[in-house]
Amino acid sequence: MNRIVEPLAPGLSRVWELSDVLVDRHTAYQHLVIAHTTQGVTLFCDDDRQSTEATQLVYHEALLVPAMLLTERLDRVLIIGSSEGVLSQLAVAAGASHVDHVDIDREAVELCAAHLPYGYTPTDLTTGGPIHVRYRDGLSFAAETPDRYDLVVIDLPDEHPGPAQHNRLYEAEFLTRCREILTPGGVVATQAGCPTLWRNHTLRRSWQRFHQVFGTVAYYGSDEHEWAFLFGLAGELDDAAGHLIKRLPELPYRPVSLDADALRGNTIAPHSVRVDHPTGG
Repeated sequence: MNRIVEPLAPGLSRVWELSDVLVDRHTAYQHLVIAHTTQGVTLFCDDDRQSTEATQLVYHEALLVPAMLLTERLDRVLIIGSSEGVLSQLAVAAGASHVDHVDIDREAVELCAAHLPYGYTPTDLTTGGPIHVRYRDGLSFAAETPDRYDLVVIDLPDEHPGPAQHNRLYEAEFLTRCREILTPGGVVATQAGCPTLWRNHTLRRSWQRFHQVFGTVAYYGSDEHEWAFLFGLAGELDDAAGHLIKRLPELPYRPVSLDADALRGNTIAPHSVRVDHPTGG
């Protein structure tokens, strides 16, 4: 294997040149490749780029930092997906005392720990501490857990247009269950798709669902990546962007890839999403 053709939209693909393949494995759930590209060591799942050495922190901070600023407190965190483990580590760096990391694919998590230069190491998966890795289906874990969380983060491959087991975790029913296991003032955060007009179908669906389920929906679109993120709060919050900016200096974790100006400039959803579905209806 010397290249991966990543599908982006109907009739449109991106070609990744691979200089050195470290892993090429069909796990029980997906085809996983870890290889060197021009962006460093790169993770692919079913031919979709998931993270790269060069840009993974931009992605993970865009998903997690606004969520941590929106929640009233940050003590107990549930992360679903995110095989690399970066989100778990950032949450602990920001002050979380307990992180449940739930991933259905044990082999993927272990391969990422063994071969990616970011996220977990193999030792992290076998030692104690505030991060508890649980190899379970995220939907069943959320349905059965008696615990409550200040923050629930859903970090999955993009919603697939055809059958895919992870599509269930984008549906309104699952988002509702995530809302139900929040502590008062808690937040649900998710990767919500791409904001570009030619690839925004998953973002539009996520926008509708979040407005069905949550009293307040906040948006953050990375200005240095191609992904957008949504944050849901059960109650009402006026001026979410102002809230993010005000609380940023209080966050124990210091973001590397975003600041107050990034929060100010990237918290308005794309025009087509807002105009077509102003309240998610």
